[in-house]
Amino acid sequence: MSIGLIGGSVTGKLLEDAEIVKLTTPYGEMSSPLELGKIGGKDVVVLYRHGKDHKIPPHKINYRANMFGLKEMGVERVIGVSAVGSLQKDIEPGAIALPDQFFDYTKGRAYTFYDGPEVVHISMADPFCPELLDTFHKTLIELRLKSKRGGTYVCIEGPRFSTRAESRFFRGVGDIIGMTLVPEINLAREKEMCYLTLATVTDYDVWAEIPVNSKEVIRVMKESEENIKNVLANAIPRIASQRACRCGLHLKEAGL
Repeated sequence: MSIGLIGGSVTGKLLEDAEIVKLTTPYGEMSSPLELGKIGGKDVVVLYRHGKDHKIPPHKINYRANMFGLKEMGVERVIGVSAVGSLQKDIEPGAIALPDQFFDYTKGRAYTFYDGPEVVHISMADPFCPELLDTFHKTLIELRLKSKRGGTYVCIEGPRFSTRAESRFFRGVGDIIGMTLVPEINLAREKEMCYLTLATVTDYDVWAEIPVNSKEVIRVMKESEENIKNVLANAIPRIASQRACRCGLHLKEAGL
C-alpha cells in the first residue's frame, strides 16, 4: 500500500531515498514524473500537480493521467495539498482546512474514466475519507495549528479569481474556494482510492474588502510551508496499513 501525495514543491522535501519514475498512461502525460520514497517508514509517491516548475494552470492539468498513474503505482490513499481562499470570516488566512464536502463550479474538465460504452454512476455523498480526516485532524490539534475540520470546498474553473458577485454567491454554499479539487477527487473515487484535501488558507476571497492577488497568495503559502511539512511528517506515519473505511468499495456499490 502506497500513499499518494499531490501538491507543490513542499511535498517532495520530506521524501527519504527518493527515486524517479516516469509513467505513460492511456490518457497522456502526467503532470510530472513520480518521486518514490518514504516518509516516517511509509511508502509515498509524490506528484507535482502543476508540474515541477509550476507551469500547468489548473484548467489544463491532466487529472485523468495523474490519477490513473497513481493507481498503477499501487496508491490506495491520496492526500491533495492545495492553496485556497476563505469564504467565511472565521477561517483566517494561515489556517489549514480539512473539508468534508465540495461544490463543483468547474465547467470543462474530463470528470470520469467512464465515458462509455460502460456507464458508472458512483456515489459522492461523502467524498472525503473519514479515516484520513480523523488522522490529520488529530495531528493538527496536537501540533496546535490553526485549523478547520469540515466544511465545503467550492471548486471553480480558474485560472482567474472570482468576481465580487460570484464570491458573495459562493459564500452561501461553501467555506473555502480553490481550483484543483475537481475532478481529482472524482477520479480518485472511481479508482477506489481514499482522498483528503490538506488546504492552506492564503487569503479572504473578494467578498471581503481587499481583492485577492497572486502576490499575497504566494507570500502566505511560503509562510505556511513549514506548517504543512510538519503536518505531513507527523500524520503520514500514523496512517494505518490496512483500510477500515468504505473508500475501496465504491465501484462494487455502483454495480461493478
